[in-house]
Amino acid sequence: MEILYVLGGLVGLFLGGEALLRGAVGVAQAARLSPLVIGLTVVGFGTSTPELLVSLKAALDGAPDIALGNIVGSNIANILLILGISALVWPITVADKALRRDGIVMLGAAVALFAVVAFGSLGRVTGIALVLALITYLWIALRQPRQDADTAVAPDRPLWASGLWVALGLVGLMLGAKYLVDGAVIMARDFGVSEAFIGLTIVAVGTSLPELATSLVAALRKQSDIALGNIIGSNIFNILGILGVTAAITPIAAAPRFAQFDLPVMVGVSIVFALVLWRGGRIGHVAGLLCLAAYAVYIWAAQG
Repeated sequence: MEILYVLGGLVGLFLGGEALLRGAVGVAQAARLSPLVIGLTVVGFGTSTPELLVSLKAALDGAPDIALGNIVGSNIANILLILGISALVWPITVADKALRRDGIVMLGAAVALFAVVAFGSLGRVTGIALVLALITYLWIALRQPRQDADTAVAPDRPLWASGLWVALGLVGLMLGAKYLVDGAVIMARDFGVSEAFIGLTIVAVGTSLPELATSLVAALRKQSDIALGNIIGSNIFNILGILGVTAAITPIAAAPRFAQFDLPVMVGVSIVFALVLWRGGRIGHVAGLLCLAAYAVYIWAAQG
């Protein structure tokens, strides 16, 4: 039965990713927003919905290791696994200068989380501060100049139709992630794996599959801004939004292993990614292979 959950979840994720991308591109065209802004907001935050649901439920159920591990593991997977696979499918071009700013925000959020966890737990005050930081970031991101009416691409469908595609895509992604994670967690627990490891790997990868599906489709369609914006926006929302909301509702205690190993890894890969965004150019097949190799090493080391 668990394997059917996993297979059904994968189907839901890829169908949902295709629908979300179609709708997001339509919204960008109709609202004359850049693909990068849509990738950072609608796509990036929308594909993080499973992480929000899983982390909040885990924290309320008294499983803080899964709640925090889900976020930390998802951010690592977004950069090493999702960016790696996407770059293997099609080289990703880093062209928009706004990516430099967004990469710095992503790195700042990672460093802030490490600093907070190093002192113990995520309390309600910290959670509220993270949410306020997210609101500020959104306000700045949405103030980016719109495309001129003369140069903007004409939308392929009405705005309401694009919005419907977005909604259907999000539903497909959430259902797909739910069934995949449920099946994977049951299978993992049958093998006696710890909750922290489940959160950092199986649950994190499972809830990151919407990002994988969306970025993979974007890479196949050669829409680099959406692929990158999805990863960056998701990482920012995971820390500022999901952990912020979760901690504001119920404080999250952090196990020592997060400050000692997992969070330094997350900060390290965020630094490298931010430097790549700042430098510009292309993220090609070799970089993709290096990302996947680094992720395999992390998974191996995380078992200790």
